[in-house]
Amino acid sequence: MTDHHPLTLIEVEALARAAHEGQTDKAGRPYAEHLAAVAEGVRVRGGTAEQQAAAWLHDSIEDDALTPAWLDSAGLPPSVKDMVLSLTKRPGEPVEEYAARILATPGALLVKEADLAHNADPARLAVLDAPTRDRLSAKYAYVRSLLGLAPS
Repeated sequence: MTDHHPLTLIEVEALARAAHEGQTDKAGRPYAEHLAAVAEGVRVRGGTAEQQAAAWLHDSIEDDALTPAWLDSAGLPPSVKDMVLSLTKRPGEPVEEYAARILATPGALLVKEADLAHNADPARLAVLDAPTRDRLSAKYAYVRSLLGLAPS
């Protein structure tokens, strides 16, 4: 996909769904459900179409669903590419550096807030074993604190 027409939000959604096809979340649910929930979370929090596009793509590079080269050549505004890259956790990266990068990238904080809200949804966490649920809950709370977000 190297054409440079600007991708619509509907096209970004379709691309993200296709890229994550066959992937599941920690609860065994289709991964696209998480992406849809984050995009909707961004929308209801007043996020822009660009932030919604970043929400659809926020895990695509980290999960090897899309490549950095694809993102670089995609018909997306620079702000969307910047948000996706800032939201991509790098192997071995301290969470404090990750949070600082999100805070330094315009628009990314709202996407991460919606991501954390869905990740910490009690209904999603309830299907996990207690040690995993406790570990993830503590991790999400710590990231929220680094980002200056109120506890969920």
